[in-house]
Amino acid sequence: MADLNTPVAFLATAKSTESRHFYETVLNLKCLSDEPFALVFELGGTTLRIQKVESVTQVNYTVLGWNVTNIKHCVEELAKKGVQFEIFSGLEQDDSGIWSSPGGAMVAWFKDPDGNTLSLTQL
Repeated sequence: MADLNTPVAFLATAKSTESRHFYETVLNLKCLSDEPFALVFELGGTTLRIQKVESVTQVNYTVLGWNVTNIKHCVEELAKKGVQFEIFSGLEQDDSGIWSSPGGAMVAWFKDPDGNTLSLTQL
C-alpha cells in the first residue's frame, strides 16, 4: 500500500500578497516558501500549500481549522490583529462569535483574505 502517513492541507488564493501576510503575520504560521504557484507554510507538523489561482470560489463551510486549548484567549488575540469573527443566524453565539455546541465544544469562525472559512475549536 502507498505510504499515506503525512497529510498536506491545501487552500487557494487569488490574493497571494494578502494571504501571505495573513497566514504569516496574523496567524503566525512560518512561511517555508513563496513559490510561483503556491505559498507553503508549516502547519502543526505538516504543510499548508496555498495554491495561487486566478479566482477563488467561496464555499459556505469550514475549509481549515485549529484545535485550541483556550478559544476565548485566541479569539481576543486574533481580534486585536483585526480578525473579524463570523456571526451566523440560527446559532447562539456570544458577542465575540463563539458558539457552544450541544456536545460542549466551542467553535468560532473567521475568513482569510480570499473568503475561505477558517475555524477555532475548543473541545
